[in-house]
Amino acid sequence: MLTQIIAHRGSKGTRPENTLLAFQAALDDGADGIETDVHLSKDGHLIIMHDETVDRTTNGTGRIMDLTLAELKRLDAGQSFDPLYAGASVPTLDEVVQLLIQQNFTGIFNLELKTNRIHYDGIEALVADYFNHHEVPFKLVYSSFYGKSIERLHALQPDVEFDSLFQAKQQTAKRLHAEHVVLGYHPDIRWVRLHWLLLPKVQLRPWTVNKERDMRFCYRHRFAGVITDYPGLAHRIRVKVQGG
Repeated sequence: MLTQIIAHRGSKGTRPENTLLAFQAALDDGADGIETDVHLSKDGHLIIMHDETVDRTTNGTGRIMDLTLAELKRLDAGQSFDPLYAGASVPTLDEVVQLLIQQNFTGIFNLELKTNRIHYDGIEALVADYFNHHEVPFKLVYSSFYGKSIERLHALQPDVEFDSLFQAKQQTAKRLHAEHVVLGYHPDIRWVRLHWLLLPKVQLRPWTVNKERDMRFCYRHRFAGVITDYPGLAHRIRVKVQGG
């Protein structure tokens, strides 16, 4: 099987991350999967953004949990990346899902719950409820650095795939895998290059695989997937190494 190319926050290297522009670019580049992050606004909306604050990627300031959806929608999420994309807005989970449905996307949708620094009370139930009430054509995969979020979601949606994120310490990931909660690991590529032979036989989707040499390494070893900021480049390298 071909190693799947999963676009990290969309085509993060070529478009403003975690915007509809980035997700559309990833689809246009032939990505097999989309990886993104979800938080909770002050008024209980599921918001797509990586950081806990809006400072880095928008023209605003403050924590997502302290801002309403209306306040978040007034922010510009494209200008700081490139003036060409000025006016891009902060999307909700539903807006991203609707885009993928409109584009007939049938690949992997990897949703990371950003609960390792701020735990949003009830976010697991809100995410589970959303997908329980929306039929989607793609494969849903949940991941998190916070093991309890995975456990809570697993109790609510036991049929969904769960993968564990980690940078160096994998004890929680191994425990969840042993308990048949987690099917795969999403480790840092730097860690993988040093330790991957020590891991049990699980699905490996390393992040963030942006260098050509790291892409070739993952393709040669037939990892399940690569999470990358450059899905277009990853696709071109995969054709050279794996033939497709």
